[in-house]
Order: sequence, then C-alpha cells, then structure tokens
Amino acid sequence: MSEQAGLMQGRGTSRRWLFAALLALWAVTAMAQAAEGVSVRRAVIEPREDGHYLSARIDYRLTPEVIEALDSGVTLSFQLRVQLEEPRRWWMDRELAALELRYSLRYHALSGRYVLVRLDTGESRSFATRGSALYVLGQVEGLRLLGPQALEPGERYTARLHAALDTAALPLPLRTLAVMSPAWRLGSEWYEWHFDG
Repeated sequence: MSEQAGLMQGRGTSRRWLFAALLALWAVTAMAQAAEGVSVRRAVIEPREDGHYLSARIDYRLTPEVIEALDSGVTLSFQLRVQLEEPRRWWMDRELAALELRYSLRYHALSGRYVLVRLDTGESRSFATRGSALYVLGQVEGLRLLGPQALEPGERYTARLHAALDTAALPLPLRTLAVMSPAWRLGSEWYEWHFDG
C-alpha cells in the first residue's frame, strides 16, 4: 500500500511540474507576442492660438519577418489615421476632421542608414539604427488638425487614432505573403479619447 501511495504521489508531482512548465511556456510566448506590434501609448489634442494640435506616442515593434524584409531593401509604408467627431445625441456623430499621414522607411545599404520619409511633405531624415527611426516615426508632435474657430468652447469631442504597417504598399510577392501571414499584420487598435473644445 505504501509503495502504491508513493507512486501516486510521484505522478502528482510530475503533473505539477508539467503544468508549471506549460504555464511558463505560455507566459514566454505571450510576452514574445506582446513585444511585437503597433500600439498607441498616449494621444492628446492641445488648443493653441492658431488651431488644435495632435501630439501622440506610438510604439512600433516589428516582427523578425518584417525586419528581415526591411534590412534586405524592402521599403515599408506606415499610415497614421486621425478622426475627430462631434458626438450628437439624436443623430449620427458629425465628422470634423479626418487625416491620414503616410511614411516610408527603407534601409540604404550603401550608407548603412535607415531613411524615414513623410510622404505628404517629402521631409526626409536618416538614422544610424532601426530603433532610432522607429522611435521618431512614433513621435507625433504638434500636428495641426483644425483651425482656432473649428470647435465650440465647452463642447465635448471624440478623437480616434490608428497606426499600422500598410501591407497594400508592399511589392506584389510580399503583399501576397502579408495577406496570409500574421507576422505582417502590424496595426494598433483604434485609440479613442474625449476632449473639450
């Protein structure tokens, strides 16, 4: 009887170890997935004398597949979409502004630098590291959205922000791969907040 009890106790210990190992594996996998992607950390709209301006912080964490493509010479396109609305009680919300900014990021093999271009203005900057380029891509400072008279003082408004890798801008062979592979689906959730005019 004591030999059988010892055997049962050994099985219980083995199950606990197996459960602990599976739990640790799940935690490591979840942390690795959380380390990749796009997320909006903060966003505010600030009134100034000449209008209303957006400032935001976005984290871009690329997957190994996307990094490999970038470092192999593929130009990546990113889009930032902003929407401002006036909520209405008895009717659909009124859209006040909708803005889309597009950026491209490419690796220049000869210089060993990463080149970030804001496509609507042509403004270009180069960086020694990919991390520096992604950090600057994620810093939105003083982006003018509306003129000074566009919002009513004391009224409440809704803003939404979304950032993503634009897979539709990839070269055709990669575009097909991007449709099938979750490694290429890098986009934030819509970040929504309310502010007063």
